[in-house]
Amino acid sequence: MVDAHQPATDPHKFKRRGMLFVLSSPSGAGKSTIARKLLGADDGLQMSVSATTRAPRPGEQDGRDYHFVDLPEFKRMVSDGEFLEWAHVFDHRYGTPRAPVEAMLASGRDVLFDIDWQGAQQLFQLAAGDVVRVFIMPPSMQELERRLRGRATDSDDVVTRRMERAAAEVGHWDGYDYVLVNDDVDACFDRVHTILRAERLKRSRQTGLIGFIRSLTR
Repeated sequence: MVDAHQPATDPHKFKRRGMLFVLSSPSGAGKSTIARKLLGADDGLQMSVSATTRAPRPGEQDGRDYHFVDLPEFKRMVSDGEFLEWAHVFDHRYGTPRAPVEAMLASGRDVLFDIDWQGAQQLFQLAAGDVVRVFIMPPSMQELERRLRGRATDSDDVVTRRMERAAAEVGHWDGYDYVLVNDDVDACFDRVHTILRAERLKRSRQTGLIGFIRSLTR
């Protein structure tokens, strides 16, 4: 991956490799809320905006929440290799455009992904050590259903389908580097932010560390 600028947590300002920071969870478990809090708290992080074939929901804006495209355009983007990853979810398709992610890394930012286990797996196959995967669990399936129904945005049928999918998604927990339980959104956010800052300081990402070590041994 492209070298990124240094985070504020690194007082020595070593150059380091950019990171693809993935948040996944069943719908309603809190990943979108935590993603927004991360973006508000960390200037070195920028959101990857997915493309989707579904229609915009009330209040959503094209280019901010999603890139809304029709099915033929989505298929063209797949065929032309314009996605880093893509998946078919609830009768719609979602994908991560490659060019904006590469531009964000080149500008010195880490990239945040709000994607499911399929997308996380595809990113890991593509970039391996530059991908950090965090899975957020609900405290219970009963609490998850309560949250979904409390949003009042989905029909009973859609909530049932989301709960069925949630059970399948939880089964992929072992494909992640970190697994957290979101029983308190502020506490869970703090843990996620701690993971982000620690991962930035990993020796394998500190590409400027080698020059520093050599300067000590001359």
